[in-house]
Amino acid sequence: MDTKEQKGWKNFQVGSVPLPVYIVLSSVILITAYLQQLPVNMLGGFAVILTMGWFLGTLGANIPYLKNFGGPAIMSLLVPSILVFFNLVNENVLKSADMLMKQANFLYFYIACLVCGSILGMNRKILVQGLMKMIIPMSIGMILAMGVGTLVGVALGMEWKHVLFFIVTPVLAGGIGEGILPLSLGYSQITGMGSEQLVGQLIPATIIGNFFAIGCSAFISRLGEKKPHLSGKGQLVKVADADDLSDALEEDKSPIDVKLMGAGVLTACTLFIIGGLLQYLTGFPGPVLMILVAALLKYVNVVPEETQRGSKQLYKFIAGNFTFPLMAGLGLLYIPLKDVVGVLTWQYFLVVISTVLTVITTGFFVSRFMNMYPVEAAIISACQSGMGGTGDVAILSTTNRMNLMPFAQVATRLGGAITVITMTAILRMIF
Repeated sequence: MDTKEQKGWKNFQVGSVPLPVYIVLSSVILITAYLQQLPVNMLGGFAVILTMGWFLGTLGANIPYLKNFGGPAIMSLLVPSILVFFNLVNENVLKSADMLMKQANFLYFYIACLVCGSILGMNRKILVQGLMKMIIPMSIGMILAMGVGTLVGVALGMEWKHVLFFIVTPVLAGGIGEGILPLSLGYSQITGMGSEQLVGQLIPATIIGNFFAIGCSAFISRLGEKKPHLSGKGQLVKVADADDLSDALEEDKSPIDVKLMGAGVLTACTLFIIGGLLQYLTGFPGPVLMILVAALLKYVNVVPEETQRGSKQLYKFIAGNFTFPLMAGLGLLYIPLKDVVGVLTWQYFLVVISTVLTVITTGFFVSRFMNMYPVEAAIISACQSGMGGTGDVAILSTTNRMNLMPFAQVATRLGGAITVITMTAILRMIF
């Protein structure tokens, strides 16, 4: 009996390594961090987020009940933020994580690899139909969410302008970097208030909406398990039986080729750079343009099959190893709980909840008229109220649907860009 228990203990994995190995490696990193001798570079940053993210992700996946409702994602995002809030993380750890997450912008590399791999590994017909059809529920959901959220706030005695522009709009703005920051700059030019002050007022709604969207998505995913006819099990668009969907529905069983994965890295980087170049030329968000370029390349089928396979293998490697570490890094640096605590009232909470619920519910029901699976459509709609790429990763990993990243990015980036531009213009007219 003791031998079996010992064998099971040795075989238990934390992230990608056995528990005994993890204990040794994390102990070295923890001692070095305590002595504030972690290198302030990408090596130190990876050491911090991998040990923290793998531990919290594994812990969240083994907590009863919570594991079915986004436990790994919630633990990975929330615990690091709580540690920072109570000043339990020293400066050396934060600087190492900052070097990787902000200065090297690891989040964009992660998203580029996922978008590139998931698009190039997807069935062409499903890809095009999904991108086109998500525009309709996305637009309807945004309009209804703004109306419902504002009405709920007014009914609770809040001033409608504050509710609409400082609570509802940040929830739908598409995250902090691509949503809150440009929104705060626009508001600052119109109102004369400092952009830093405005950021502090706008961020809490985004953070609260993000966590509630994660929980709702987990619930919807469980609903799809209990009622299989509502779920496409990761497939967004319903298609006829006659359609050839082998490359979308069958698991790629080809052996891992590290050289092909290298080609996937170069492809992902190039697509991201193309998106940035087009943003410079057009002013439209680069991540959205990157998705459109990747979708176009997939549709005209000009990318060699080996390169597509390498991109898909890279996608699996990145998603399987770096999802929860990435969220741990984001929790350390991008989720300031002090801002949330400062403005949180039960009325504020209800406005955010009503906004998120409206977006998700709209996606769920409108999908029925768009030949899409309600569960997948609702999950992608939830990404509209997430924290940009951070929210997309958390929501899709919670529901085990990372292959939907291209659609989630469209809902987040395009929806957020439309929200920021529209609401800034409306505030200008009102002010």
